[in-house]
This record gives sequence, structure tokens and C-alpha cells, in this order.
Amino acid sequence: MNRIYLIIFVLAGLLFASCGEYQRVQKSDDFNYKFDYAKRAYENKKYVQAATLLKDCITVFKGNEKAEESLYLLAMSHYENKDYIESGAYFKTYYSRYPKGKYAELARYYCGYGYYLDSPEPQLDQSGTIQAIEELQAFLDYFPRSDKVSVAQNAIFELQDKLTLKQLQNAQLYYNLGTYMGNNYESAVIVARNAVKDYPYSKYKEDLELLILKARFQEADLSIDERKADRFREVVDEYYSFINNYPDSPNRGEADNIYKIASKYVTD
Repeated sequence: MNRIYLIIFVLAGLLFASCGEYQRVQKSDDFNYKFDYAKRAYENKKYVQAATLLKDCITVFKGNEKAEESLYLLAMSHYENKDYIESGAYFKTYYSRYPKGKYAELARYYCGYGYYLDSPEPQLDQSGTIQAIEELQAFLDYFPRSDKVSVAQNAIFELQDKLTLKQLQNAQLYYNLGTYMGNNYESAVIVARNAVKDYPYSKYKEDLELLILKARFQEADLSIDERKADRFREVVDEYYSFINNYPDSPNRGEADNIYKIASKYVTD
């Protein structure tokens, strides 16, 4: 037991000494001391301490080489602490202030990737997702030979799929509303077509095109007799487009059933 108490006492002493030194550093006017301590704190994953001290350093060091490193480490401290919005702001400041700086490539990458990690669920506002795509694309434009290119590209594809899913959900909502307070099937088609146009390589493209086919069918089925033939002809066109793009689709049966009904009106 004495040995355990001794270990606890020693650890407590070290913790107290560490906290005491940090408080002394905070109060110190020696910014080189603050900078060195902040770097050690960052290396020891004490990101809050590092960020607090580095924020003081960047103003004092303005104009010398330590200012650049201080700003980058400040951004990275927030990034490692999963505060991606704050880190993104500092990364932007860094690459705007030092466009050819030592850490410019990493600053642009982590700025975009942080926004990617912070991107909300599809049902929420997607302005953060769009911002992530823009930052990652800018990184690819500036550093097309970076060893992080594939990671950035995959992140963009994932973010684009999220935006496409958002549009698919919107289109599905219009489809489910049907003729409530207007022709929501047409709205479903417009939203789905725009999503296919904007994100032609999305994994949700088939779902969007199937929804277009189904919405066109509902429009035709609810049309007045004088317009049914023309409307169902559009359905047949959508059907052929769908099966040409997805001949082995698991939704082929549903598409074929729609065609069987539509073709009767077209051939009559």
C-alpha cells in the first residue's frame, strides 16, 4: 500500500508542477518561452493549452518566421481538438497570409478535410458540405501532385453523394405529396433531374432516374383523357432511358410493370 501511495503522490506532484508551469507561462511576457511551451504542449496532445498560448504568440511574432509556425500550429491545435470550424478559419488565414508558405499545402488540405469531418447529416442544412467541397477542390487545384490527393478526392465524392441524397429526399417528398395543393410530381421530376445533372456519378443516380420514371407515370395516369397518350409516351421514353442505363437493375420489375401499362395507351 505504501508503494501505491508513493506512486500516487509522485503523479500528483508532477501534475501540480505541470499545471503550475502552464500558469507561469500564461503570465509570462517571454513569448519565446510561451512558443516553446506551446509546441511541447501540442506534441503532448494538450491542444487547449497549445491553442491558448499560440493565440498570444501570433500577434507578437508578426513579421518573423515564428509567426508562420505559430499560426499553423494554432490551426492544428483546434483541428486536433475537433473544433473544425475554428481550425478552418485559422487555416484560411494561414494560406491567405502565406500562399507559398511552408505549411500551405497542409493548411489547405486540413481546412477542407476538417469541414468534411464536420459535414452535417443529409436532412440538415448543407452549406457546410458545400464549403468542404470548395476547400477540398481548391486544395486539388493548388496541389494536384500531393500525396493526399486520393483522400481529398474520395472525400469530395462522399460529400457529393450526401448532397445528392439530400436532393433525392427532397424529390421523394414531392413525389409523396402527389397532387396535394398542385402537381408535386412535376416538382419531383425537376429536383431529380437537376440532381442527376449536377452529380452524374453519384451512387444515387439510379434511384433518381427511377423516381423520375415513377413520377412521370403518376402524371400520365392522372391526366385528362386528351393528354394521356402524350403523357404515357413520355413515360415510355423514360422507361427506355432507364433500362438502357440500368439493364440489370433490381428495380427492373417495377420499371417493366410501368412500361406494360404505359405502352397500352401509346399503341392504342
